[in-house]
Amino acid sequence: MKKQFLEIGKIVATHGIHGEVRCQAWCDDAEILAGADILYYDSKGKNPLTVLGGRVHKNVVILQIDGVTTVEAAQQLRNKILFINRNDLELGEHDYFIQDLIGLTVMDADCAEKVYGKLTDVMQTGANDVYEITGADGTKKLIPAISEVVLQTDVDHEIMMIRPLKGLFDDED
Repeated sequence: MKKQFLEIGKIVATHGIHGEVRCQAWCDDAEILAGADILYYDSKGKNPLTVLGGRVHKNVVILQIDGVTTVEAAQQLRNKILFINRNDLELGEHDYFIQDLIGLTVMDADCAEKVYGKLTDVMQTGANDVYEITGADGTKKLIPAISEVVLQTDVDHEIMMIRPLKGLFDDED
């Protein structure tokens, strides 16, 4: 089941004397966190924070949050995990939230009865992502997240159809 509110970062410290907070960005691009208008510090969306401004600074994101104007007030938010409503983010075609990919059943595109396992991790390597597939016996295999291998991703039905490269799985030709 897709989570409505996605983890996007963590408040790690205060910044300056006017209540700004320093945040670790847990997303592909720190600008996403810096540009958010509303964030939440709970996974159900019950505690909204209105963001007045944000910027990326030395590998962290500095946020000014409405109503937080002192160091003491900012300190109260330290170590809070920040969430964003998935509806506030736009994804391109064939783009997915990592949280939605974890747990997908990975199947053979040419033989639907052949199940390779579950997608258990996504590694971001720069050129392309790499997916870790864990089989029913616990063995782990890595597959490149390229269009020649990953033919279909259906997060609503929790399946991914692949055509593995030769030699990727022991029983492949």
